[in-house]
Amino acid sequence: MNELLNLSEKSIVIERNEFLKVKGSIDTNVYYVVSGSLRIYVLDDFDEQIIRFAYKDNIIAALDSFITGRPSELYIQAIKKSVVKVISKNKIDHFLENETNRLFWLKLLEDLILQQLEREIDILTNSPKARYLRVLKRSPQLFQEIPHKHIANYLRMSAETLSRLKKS
Repeated sequence: MNELLNLSEKSIVIERNEFLKVKGSIDTNVYYVVSGSLRIYVLDDFDEQIIRFAYKDNIIAALDSFITGRPSELYIQAIKKSVVKVISKNKIDHFLENETNRLFWLKLLEDLILQQLEREIDILTNSPKARYLRVLKRSPQLFQEIPHKHIANYLRMSAETLSRLKKS
């Protein structure tokens, strides 16, 4: 991970509720979260559907735009004041010229794909309780970093249901 971080040319501060990226924009950067927390979401009509979180030591990106160079459907917004290191696609492309770095990057992308697939299956097939327990087991830090209303949205349940599950 340090090799990737060394590619960063700058850090930026994103204030609470400020957007790092909005729908319709092109963003070919990858961001490493130094501090704070962010969420990635899409709008379904007028409802936000959170698909991912990032906090200290996580990488976040509008992966659709990063890969295609086209406008993204995603919003990336700071949940609390955050500092992120910016890593440009040009720097990453140069980084990937090395075989060892390509293997590292491939592993990073594979992990991301598997996490997304696991989450999608979970949402489609499991009860709210099972979804809550899976996230609690996989990412207990999430409950310290992210407000519960956002976790409930991510888990596709009401805040009241999440609260009940936490108490039981």
